[in-house]
Amino acid sequence: MDLYEYQARDMFEKHGVPVLPGIVATTPAEARAAAEQLGGGVCVVKAQVKTGGRGKAGGVKLARSPEEAEAHAAAILGMDIKGHTVHRVMIAAGAAIAEEFYFSVLLDRAERRYLAMCSVEGGMEIEQLAVERPDALAKVAVDPLVGIDAAKAAEIVDVAGFPEDLKAPVADVISRLWDVYKNEDATLVEVNPLVRTEDGSIIALDGKVTLDENAEFRHEDHAALEDKAAANPLEAKAKHMNLNYVKLDGSVGIIGNGAGLVMSTLDVVAYAGEQFGGQKPANFLDIGGGASAEVMANGLDVILHDAQVKSVFVNVFGGITSCVAVADGIVGALKALGDEASKPLVVRLDGNAVEEGRAILAAANHPLVTIVDTMDGAAAKAAELAAAAS
Repeated sequence: MDLYEYQARDMFEKHGVPVLPGIVATTPAEARAAAEQLGGGVCVVKAQVKTGGRGKAGGVKLARSPEEAEAHAAAILGMDIKGHTVHRVMIAAGAAIAEEFYFSVLLDRAERRYLAMCSVEGGMEIEQLAVERPDALAKVAVDPLVGIDAAKAAEIVDVAGFPEDLKAPVADVISRLWDVYKNEDATLVEVNPLVRTEDGSIIALDGKVTLDENAEFRHEDHAALEDKAAANPLEAKAKHMNLNYVKLDGSVGIIGNGAGLVMSTLDVVAYAGEQFGGQKPANFLDIGGGASAEVMANGLDVILHDAQVKSVFVNVFGGITSCVAVADGIVGALKALGDEASKPLVVRLDGNAVEEGRAILAAANHPLVTIVDTMDGAAAKAAELAAAAS
C-alpha cells in the first residue's frame, strides 16, 4: 500500500525522523486556516496524490501568505496529475534550504536483500540521475539480518560522498528512516529531498512510503491509512474476496493459478494481441495453488464486471488445484451471474484431472466457453475474441 505524503510525514514523525509541520486541507478555506495556524508566513501547498511529477504539473506551489495559500489550493484541488485527481493538499511549513540530498531503502527482490540508495544531489527525479550520472547515486546492499545499524549508516554516507561535518547528522537521520522501514514493515522508504537548512538542521522534506500488505496482521493501525474512496472498485472488491488481483489497461481478462503462470500468460496474451489490433491483458489475477471452485467463481465475478474486458482467458495447470474444481467454478459462476455474464471465455486446462475438467465444461456446453488445449492457441483465441468485440 502506497501512502500519501502527509501520511508518510506523520509516520516519520512517529519514529523520530525530523520533519516540518504539515496540515491537510480539502478546501481552499481550510488551506488558508492551515497557513494561518502555521504562523501566516511562507508555506508550501502540495497536492496529495500517489504519483510523481507533482511539481512539474503545477501541484506544488510556494505561498507567502494565507491568502496566497488559499488561492493556490483553489487551483490545485481538483487538478488531474497523471490520472490522479487531487482531493486534498498539505500545507507545509516553509524551510530555508541550503542543500538537497536523496535517500531511500527498498526491497531488492532479485538479490533477496534490502538496498539503500543515497546521493548528495537530491531534488531531481532519481531515475534521471541514475541514467545520466549513475556515479552520483550510491547503492549499498543491506543485510536483512543486520539492517542499517550505526556502522551501515556510516558506510552509506561515506560512499555517497557527504562532507565530514554532515556525515554524523545525516547518518543519524538514515538510522531513524530505517526504523520506519523495519518497524512499519515497509518495502520502500524514500526521501527526496532530504535537506540541510541554513541553520544546519537535516530534515526529511518529502517522503514516500510503501507498506507490505502481507504484514497487515501485525499493524492494525495501517487499515486507517487506506484511501478506500480513491481505490479502484474492482481491486477493492477483489481484496474483499481475498483475491490476488491487479487492474491493468487492456481488454483480455486473465485468470491463472500461480504467479509465475499468470505472468507468463500476460506475456503470451500481449504477444498474441499484436496480431489482433494490439489487444493487451486487462488484469493480473492469481487464484493460487489450491484454489477452490468458490475462488474460481469469485475471480470470474470480478473480471466479468470490468467494462474494459472483452474476453477472458482462464489458464490453469492443475497441481494442487484440480481441473475439476476449476471447471465446477466456471460453470457455477456463469450460472450465478446469468445475464451479467456476456463475455466469451477461453479455457485452457492441463494437469491434475484435466480430462474430467474438460468433460465438465463440455457437458455444460455453455455458449460463452471455448476450450483450447494449448496456451499459445488459447491466448490467440482470447485476443481474437477481444478484437471482435472491441
